[in-house]
Amino acid sequence: MDDAGPTQKPYQVAPEATQERFKQKMEEIELREKERLTREEAAAAGLGYIDLTGFPIGAETLTLLTEAQAREYTAIVFLRTGKELRIGVVDPNTPGLDALVEELGHRERAHVVVYLISRHSFEQAVKLYAHIPKIKKPVSGVEVTEEDIERYRQELGNLWDLEVKLKQASLTEVFSMILAGAIQGSASDIHIEAEEQDVKIRYRIDGVLQTVASLRKEAWPRIINRIKLLAGLKININTVPQDGRITLLLPNDKIDVRVSSLPTSYGESVVMRLLMASSQGLKYADLGLRGNAFEQLEKEIHRPNGMVVTTGPTGSGKTTTLYAFLNELNQPDTKIITLEDPIEYKLQGINQSQVDASKDYTFAKGLRAVLRQDPDIIMVGEIRDTEAGDIAIQAALTGHLVLSTLHTNNAAGAIPRFLALGMKTFLLAPALNAVIGQRLVRKLCEHCKQGEQLSPDLFGRVQSVLASVPAASGAAPGSDRKLTFWKAVGCRQCNRIGYKGRIGIFEVFTITPEIEKLILGGQATEHEIQETAVKAGMITMVQDGILKALDGITSVEEVFKVAE
Repeated sequence: MDDAGPTQKPYQVAPEATQERFKQKMEEIELREKERLTREEAAAAGLGYIDLTGFPIGAETLTLLTEAQAREYTAIVFLRTGKELRIGVVDPNTPGLDALVEELGHRERAHVVVYLISRHSFEQAVKLYAHIPKIKKPVSGVEVTEEDIERYRQELGNLWDLEVKLKQASLTEVFSMILAGAIQGSASDIHIEAEEQDVKIRYRIDGVLQTVASLRKEAWPRIINRIKLLAGLKININTVPQDGRITLLLPNDKIDVRVSSLPTSYGESVVMRLLMASSQGLKYADLGLRGNAFEQLEKEIHRPNGMVVTTGPTGSGKTTTLYAFLNELNQPDTKIITLEDPIEYKLQGINQSQVDASKDYTFAKGLRAVLRQDPDIIMVGEIRDTEAGDIAIQAALTGHLVLSTLHTNNAAGAIPRFLALGMKTFLLAPALNAVIGQRLVRKLCEHCKQGEQLSPDLFGRVQSVLASVPAASGAAPGSDRKLTFWKAVGCRQCNRIGYKGRIGIFEVFTITPEIEKLILGGQATEHEIQETAVKAGMITMVQDGILKALDGITSVEEVFKVAE
């Protein structure tokens, strides 16, 4: 019998290790199968295919999309070669993906090629974002180059060329061309409205909407998706209103665009408000005040304390007037703080704070905080409630000059409005310095305006208005003055509108002993205040407008349309 030595036991693998290797093997087989199916799907769709597992994606390429965008659209930019960008997508039918690809190509001035990738491939690639330092850029915005603006302006000629140019433009150029047209036409708002047959583009120029072009209905979804992308709105939500903003970086300026989308019966409509960062507003002398109103108001806004209130409906230029006051009062030895909703223009040397009701930062709470900042002058965008009114009046009585606005139809309506808010009469009377009522009228284009022969009825109305201008106003026309008026015609300089720019028409009264007595009585009506102010020399908005029409600044038609 042979000596076989020690008996050797066969090698045995732990059951757990066997299961783990089997599991890994099955996962590898499953992943290879998914990649194979993705490759076949890509071939059927006419797309390229790539497996990004282990693919070396550079940080500069990866960050052409934010991680949030990558995850929302399951898309990764994985390669840049010259003028070509390659992007991997899990599902080419993802809502908004086409707009994202189009925007990417437009922004980077590159041709974007779409590749199909598997979900696993995407998950591996998106992990690379974790290794990129989170650096915030100091300036963000959509860059509109000087060459683009100049090219679009030259191509447009005037606003009425926009329709033709938009039909010739590619979808990537349409939005930029609409913006360029608005900037060229000095529009304050862009309205893009979905209708049954097409999509209308309208600019609000000098307060009046002008229809300048239309878009094909089928092109609108891609264009609005691009606007939403730029404004930070959700592309896949179109049944509720959304608000966003776009910052346009021009060579020598920055434009803040407030974007509002609204679902309508024919699709979403968009309104964009354009706010120029470089705009500093008018100077006090350029507002359009005349006669005693100019001198009295100048005196009141230079007082160390008290309240000056401007009134009028939305869009009547109240904020512009307050900014003109601030420009007049802004001195190195004066501390000025504003509370606004929103901040429309940045003013150098002035502390501007924006209220936010969603964060419980109201005008009243803001006013309390402002008073702890030791200001000399406070501008409150609007007095909306009793609490804000009380604090503003207390500030005016304790050594601060307070500038603010109220929504009333005319200057005389401000006092009944204060009383309706519950202001105490014995505090309101000494706090008020002056009240202004105003509207904006369009100015006639200096290049094309023509003399106008008024109809007998209209001429009679004008004569009646001029005859009632108080002599004490210092603005009444002499009886020997020839009454000459002008009308709008339209030329290339004013985009065939006939008007270019706007100017205010005003009525201003200061608190005389007679008006103070009416306030203290607590029952002052709008009619009584108006009558007393006119006796003291106040000219009404209609009278101021007709005087400006007599000077050739605006037309009689425009004055009666706005002020009566």
